[in-house]
Amino acid sequence: MAERVDEQALDEVVRFTSDLIRIDTTNRGGGDCVERPAAEYVAERLAEAGLEPTLLERTPGRTNVVARIEGSDPSADAMLVHGHLDVVPAEPDDWTVHPFSGEIRDGVVWGRGAIDMKNMDAMILAMVRAWARAGVRPRRDIVLAFTADEEDSADDGSGFLADHHPALFEGCTEGISESGAFTFHTGSGLRLYPIAAGERGTGWLKLTAHGRAGHGSKVNKTNAVSRLAAAVTRIGEHEWPVRLTPTVRAAITELAGLHDLEADLSATDPDELAREVDALLGKLGPAASLIAPTVRNSSNPTMLDAGYKVNVIPGSATAFVDGRMLPGAEDEFQETLDRLTGPDVDWEFHHREVALEAPVDSPTFAAMREAVEHFDPDARAVPYCMSGGTDAKQFSRLGITGYGFSPLKLPEGFDYQALFHGVDERVPVEALHFGVRVLDRFLMHDTV
Repeated sequence: MAERVDEQALDEVVRFTSDLIRIDTTNRGGGDCVERPAAEYVAERLAEAGLEPTLLERTPGRTNVVARIEGSDPSADAMLVHGHLDVVPAEPDDWTVHPFSGEIRDGVVWGRGAIDMKNMDAMILAMVRAWARAGVRPRRDIVLAFTADEEDSADDGSGFLADHHPALFEGCTEGISESGAFTFHTGSGLRLYPIAAGERGTGWLKLTAHGRAGHGSKVNKTNAVSRLAAAVTRIGEHEWPVRLTPTVRAAITELAGLHDLEADLSATDPDELAREVDALLGKLGPAASLIAPTVRNSSNPTMLDAGYKVNVIPGSATAFVDGRMLPGAEDEFQETLDRLTGPDVDWEFHHREVALEAPVDSPTFAAMREAVEHFDPDARAVPYCMSGGTDAKQFSRLGITGYGFSPLKLPEGFDYQALFHGVDERVPVEALHFGVRVLDRFLMHDTV
């Protein structure tokens, strides 16, 4: 078979990453974003490879691109490969280089989106163009989706596509996207590649307290601000119980084995299980950070709004809380919030998305693991659950099981997770080359 990932693909993945970064697709929320220039760039690259991309918008300028590569076996389930085109804001004065320069310096591509996630968009483009030059195609259909609005509500992106254009994803049973298969250095010489097989659900909450308005100099036992502050404090200080999902249990077990530790997770008493898990996390060193955010639900107060003058007690006060729910723990989350807010504060979901769980004993997970370890044989791929969420949540409405798999081989000291939404976001050129090769091997793994 002809070589698929050729030198041109390696050059293109770097150029495409840089080009996409230079197209400013900052998503400030509330509809303040225009992805169309990036979508048109992507569509043009796909068309050059002989594909027929479709551009779709719910709102003018908020453009999505979808294309299908027909596989050699029409009876095989299709695979969705998706990435988003928007990025979070960046303040140029805080950066070493301009965040929308796409500068390539010392073997590194700099700019907003280099990690989240124009790098993956570029890897997809370079890979499918290499397939076209080599005259090959995968066994199963591959549906490519480049989405808008992931960094806000996804209403103009994956949510719009899933709700209004489901036919484009016909036959897709599984999908891959961001936040998985990156090099994680443990500090002891062990290299890990965490592959995401789950996501906590999103539960952004709005709290509202009502009370009696009045003069600030008067005693007021029904002060809305006091009621809200008490509820927010209870929520922020709450210690959520340990709840181990299958993905997290598998992650702890594998990581413990790689660190020569015994993982006894058999306790049925919640307090005892919490002690066992916390003790084990304390022995895993840096690798504990892959697990710690996903052994519990969480609730972090983030915004407060009350009053208009210092000597006036307002009649109402509001707060917002970033809540995250483990798969299977959504009911517990709601019951706990009812208790923590108490009788004087109402709460509602400001934004809600489901938690996800994907099997780690599936042929697809095994193929992802094999592809990574083929190109880095001294490393080990392990499952993990994302603490946040991706477009996989919206595509799950179509029955698509999602994995986080955007492979990058990173040098020691390169803090991948800190660069998500961080200052001086960047990606090594060699990491992009690794990613194209791994994606190609994975997506072509069952092709004869």
